[in-house]
Amino acid sequence: MAITIITRMRLKNKTALITGGNSGIGLATAKLFVAEGAKVAITGRNQTTLDAAAKELGSNVIAIQADTTDVQATERAVAKAVEKIGNLDIVFANAGIGGQTPIGKTTLAAFEQVLKTNLTGVFFTVQAAAPHLNANASVVLNGSVHAVLGVPGYAAYAATKAGVRAMVRVLASELSPRGIRVNLVTPGATKTPIWSGVAPSPEALSGLEQHIVKGIPLGRFGEAEEVAKAVLFLASDDASNVQAAEIVVDGGATGAPSGAPIYRQ
Repeated sequence: MAITIITRMRLKNKTALITGGNSGIGLATAKLFVAEGAKVAITGRNQTTLDAAAKELGSNVIAIQADTTDVQATERAVAKAVEKIGNLDIVFANAGIGGQTPIGKTTLAAFEQVLKTNLTGVFFTVQAAAPHLNANASVVLNGSVHAVLGVPGYAAYAATKAGVRAMVRVLASELSPRGIRVNLVTPGATKTPIWSGVAPSPEALSGLEQHIVKGIPLGRFGEAEEVAKAVLFLASDDASNVQAAEIVVDGGATGAPSGAPIYRQ
């Protein structure tokens, strides 16, 4: 007897905006959203990578050049997205940068650039999108385990991710009257281009990975697609009663650190 398998598209007829959707976790999430039936607008600073992403993602995606540190550019990007695909059901405020800011070696400009991109830019992305969000929409912010790990040399980055973690609760309180959910996905060490600043070659990245995975219970870097699946859950109706929550995708680095390879006999 033939067995019919029915697959459910979790984002059918949904619209989504993903900042930083031209690479890494943002691109992986855009791919998954499209596969699940959504129309997606992605933003990014680099027109070349935006064009490549749009070509790869297909006709259900529009690509808009915008820098999240530029509030007016963000507002224009949101307006263009709404014009092209309609009011929004999902916002994934994903765009962010790395950057070391060690004490004694950090300029004000370097410190503030991280804050403007990873914290201020996230707030103004949500603020720009808020008037265009449908009732019961989903907003997902991208955090990081740096919010709690205390990694030396990353004060600005950690501060921004701790700020985003706190911001989720405030935004959820403000947007709850409209039925809008606001949640956080928190990746650990994940294979994305964000490592290029500290590991510019494949050899350097391999060496860095071998060092870092000693502190990860599952013993490996995560994949961008694994984070995207957590975002999909929070964005979908499967998470219809999930509000002001955090999903950590870090292989146990923050939840069960004593299980890491470095502590094993």
